[in-house]
Amino acid sequence: MSMSCMSIQVGKPKTVSHNGKDLLTGIYKTKVQGSVFIGKLNVEGDGQADLKNHGGKDKAVCVYPYEHYEYWQESLNRELTNGAFGENLTVSGMLEKDVCIGDTYKVGDVVVQVSQPRQPCFKLAKRNEVDDLVVRVQDTGFTGYYFRVLEEGFVEEDDTIELIERHPNQVSIEFANTIMFKEKDNLEGIMAILAVEELSESWRDTLQKRLNS
Repeated sequence: MSMSCMSIQVGKPKTVSHNGKDLLTGIYKTKVQGSVFIGKLNVEGDGQADLKNHGGKDKAVCVYPYEHYEYWQESLNRELTNGAFGENLTVSGMLEKDVCIGDTYKVGDVVVQVSQPRQPCFKLAKRNEVDDLVVRVQDTGFTGYYFRVLEEGFVEEDDTIELIERHPNQVSIEFANTIMFKEKDNLEGIMAILAVEELSESWRDTLQKRLNS
């Protein structure tokens, strides 16, 4: 299946009202046209409010498969535009079952590496005004994932995506989601994920603590 970048979205943090309080969040992304620079820490024009859990070298680019939008539009009974899941890149041909942690891709002139699944939080539910969306995302496994940037460069909408190297362990995003959210006591599964050196620090810390306990 051919892989491509369907659209690019960025957004700076803004304050919204949530449960009667102000919430600063960067999950509201807007589609941008033309050539966009992607650096080691983030996409040009983008920003994160919670730098502990978003952005940085392991989570520089948030990615979501375009194919899931049909499911969500039917499930939520509404139109959704690319970026509704807070992603920087909406991509086609790169589902969670096919993408593995440590895989290396070329998008435009940028070389990226898959670092972890995207772990949905309450801000995603707020963004779409669906209270149980986090649970739904975890249950479906339609989480998306993160890229770290190995070589900076520019990306444009409709750029083709090329697989440079498949990680030999072949631990898919789908498998990692299953272990994280559904089979939490699967020690073999945890160890299989931890064996991938390219796994992000945050997921490594979480799974190592689970293993130790």
